[in-house]
Amino acid sequence: MATISSFSPPIPLPNTSSKFQSPMLQPYLEQLEAQQLQLQPAVVKQVNDEPLHGSSIQNPESGVSSNHASVKHSVTAYHVSFNQDYGCFAIGTDRGFGVFNCVPFCESFCRYFENIGGIGIIEMFFRTNILAFVGRGDHPQYPQNKVMIWDDHQSRCISELCFRSEVRSIRLRQDCIVVVLEQKIFVYNFSNLKLLFQIETTTNPKGLCEVSQTAGPLVLVCPGLQKGQVRIKHYASKRTKYIVAHDSVLACFALTREGNLLATTSTKGTLIRIFNTLEGTLLQEVRRGLDRAEIYSVSFSPTAQWLAVCSDKGTVHVFSLKLNLMNLSTNKSNSSPDSHVPVAASSSFSFIRGVLPKYFNSEWSVAQFRLPGVSKYIVTFGNEKNTLIILGWDGSFIRCKFDPASGKEMTQLEYHNFLKPEEPCNGKYG
Repeated sequence: MATISSFSPPIPLPNTSSKFQSPMLQPYLEQLEAQQLQLQPAVVKQVNDEPLHGSSIQNPESGVSSNHASVKHSVTAYHVSFNQDYGCFAIGTDRGFGVFNCVPFCESFCRYFENIGGIGIIEMFFRTNILAFVGRGDHPQYPQNKVMIWDDHQSRCISELCFRSEVRSIRLRQDCIVVVLEQKIFVYNFSNLKLLFQIETTTNPKGLCEVSQTAGPLVLVCPGLQKGQVRIKHYASKRTKYIVAHDSVLACFALTREGNLLATTSTKGTLIRIFNTLEGTLLQEVRRGLDRAEIYSVSFSPTAQWLAVCSDKGTVHVFSLKLNLMNLSTNKSNSSPDSHVPVAASSSFSFIRGVLPKYFNSEWSVAQFRLPGVSKYIVTFGNEKNTLIILGWDGSFIRCKFDPASGKEMTQLEYHNFLKPEEPCNGKYG
């Protein structure tokens, strides 16, 4: 039987005072206050097969340092993730965590635990003082079955969610917290931590899950119950769409901020497919290459004009998307490309379509960038036109520019290593 417990004190509203010295301050918080997002005492349900509980944490976190000099050994990155507007990113390391600004690149702050505590999953809550993370490593700062809610204003964890099994990933929205386990997903209301719903999935060791990030209703995408199947849940309309996206196991997928477009890849890593999330129709298919690859990251540009993909082959590809966003719901977007969007390069052998294998008629990338080293990378689009930001687990921060008309290699604009101390940006975001 499910039980309900309440905890106090309440989770504080992300700090908006101009006197607040933490770097996690932005006008976005004023929007939250305008919407009267008042966070209440935690209320967490216990479900029958996955008991969990929540609790508030009264005492300040001990042994937390922000001084680089306190770190006497090299730092290893366990996790790297962008925030919801892709203007910042957070890292979880074997010794703590940090937050960085993208443009201009600079360290906003880093926190190191004196007991060498590892953070394996970290998610920012937009640009506020609230973060969520999970422990990892030989000396995890927190158990791997707990989601810790950190308030950087107070320099401590203020609440936690505990599960029977290891947490695989976390997603944050302004109105909900999504916790992904290997075969189950829990969605909580952010305002009171009440469990809204739970979803069963096929085995999901990577914690694949994406949510829409605009102020509109929640759209959640996760693996279905079958191999290669995607489940799309439109929370407001209570509609659920299932798509058999691939014959192989899902490897990675991405959702536009509005939640209307979905890009999927499988463990084969050769094709990327773009779907309309409302109707579940296939809109476009692009090809990364001919040989098998592990796709690390897929990302839409803000206008859905471009799609970026990076893999273990050491190359980032940018594809042109031929989508008419005004007609997505009626599935007319596949009939003719937007006149303002260049068409991705296609094979010159397309005149003998049906005679040669399918890949000779594939749509290929319009720009590429060769990555240094063999690290795992994630990619997103920068605020400046035709730019990418690439983050590597080896500490690489790369900003580059592509020219879709030329089809040539991208030009690197800057490189930094975020695992090595640089000048902080005094708590300011670009």
